Amino acid sequence: MVLRRYQPYLAMLFIQVLYAGMALFSKASISDGMNPYVFVFYRQAFATLALAPFAIFLESKTASLSFTLLVKIFFISLFGITLTLDLCYVSISYISATYASASINTIPVITFILALCFRMESICYKQSHGIAKIIGTVVCVAGALVYAFVNGPPLYPESHKKIHYQTSIGTSKGEWIKGSLIMLLANTMWSLWLILQGPIMKQYPAKLRLTTLQCLFSCIQSAIWAIIVKRDVAAWKLGFNFNLLSVAYCGVLVTGLSYWLRAWVIEIKGPVFTAMFTPISLIVTAFFSSIFWKETPHLGSVCGAILLVMGLYGVLWGKQKEAEFKKTSQCKGEITSI
Repeated sequence: MVLRRYQPYLAMLFIQVLYAGMALFSKASISDGMNPYVFVFYRQAFATLALAPFAIFLESKTASLSFTLLVKIFFISLFGITLTLDLCYVSISYISATYASASINTIPVITFILALCFRMESICYKQSHGIAKIIGTVVCVAGALVYAFVNGPPLYPESHKKIHYQTSIGTSKGEWIKGSLIMLLANTMWSLWLILQGPIMKQYPAKLRLTTLQCLFSCIQSAIWAIIVKRDVAAWKLGFNFNLLSVAYCGVLVTGLSYWLRAWVIEIKGPVFTAMFTPISLIVTAFFSSIFWKETPHLGSVCGAILLVMGLYGVLWGKQKEAEFKKTSQCKGEITSI
């Protein structure tokens, strides 16, 4: 009984560890020479194969799928998954796995900003939750900028500097900034995909089949793009090596298993609860990056990460209080009408 009570917490911790592993495995494979576009293709292929049996047998009774809706799903997959993953893995060539994990914390805030632009969200300036959302958004964006543009002194002693510059990402400051901006663009595309999921799911409520279709379309799109960009046959070879482990891990565990766990937790605890665990992947990634990649954290990076997490929790706190405020207002309105 006690274990069942803590199952959602354990599930979310496990999901964040999976996402931290995704950053580490992806960074290792791409740094080892695997083409990022080929990596995306294999990842989506493994994800499609992992999800397809469950989508076919567990969601037999679904809504009809028209040609127009299929075209919408195709283009949402193109911009929201294929382009997002391609940008993400290209940026990993320039930045560290820790920053890639840290940038995930900007997704809820970017989603909130885009929702404001599309008038799907509103801000009440006179309420504490509205002020919290504004301040949280500003702090989170500031944290991302600080993390990307401010290094500061290393936190480790002088003896660690040589190790850091030899084993870290090995890029110049300009390439680091370039990679950071590409990653932020990838997060923006992912946030836009999250917003567009709502209208699509209303037309096609079969969540698992919708996810499988998007993975399939993304796999096809990634294959076409990778063939255009990388025509070397040797780049497509995938033997029984670390690269195979990486794409299988990202496709089966991250896309497949984490989807099921996240959907289950959202059904029990709600979306705000799941978002609260996002910063944990940053902590896990930073810990293992310092061990395997010998990444030396700098003062600017740490301050930026702290601002990212503070801003994220500010927005989430504001969202939760806003939901409670609306619920209370509706209850009062119902009592008054009676």
